[in-house]
Amino acid sequence: MQREYSTYKTLKFLSKQRVAIVLQPGNVWVIEKAMPDTEQNNENIQTCLMRGWVEVLHESVPTEKIDLSIGKIPELTQNNKKNIYRLTDSGWNAIHRTHITTLLGIIIAISS
Repeated sequence: MQREYSTYKTLKFLSKQRVAIVLQPGNVWVIEKAMPDTEQNNENIQTCLMRGWVEVLHESVPTEKIDLSIGKIPELTQNNKKNIYRLTDSGWNAIHRTHITTLLGIIIAISS
């Protein structure tokens, strides 16, 4: 149960990401509320990918963390690459738990 809740939290965290600005030249996305690159998050994303809740939007995108205190954008190297994921309709349904609501409605309709 704890593992499922962790997967749910990662899915919810992924839904809160957004592109803040697009830097030029090169169309570089600056993503707000980006998901931390941890072992647990990577496992949860792979679980969501297997279940069809997320899909790969862009593969092997160069990534860097921006330190706002410096006020300078780091050079993008080819060493640190990650995939960018997007939620599918099934992923949104898992977040809003519509499957459970539908089942409860069917159970109530049959019992009445």
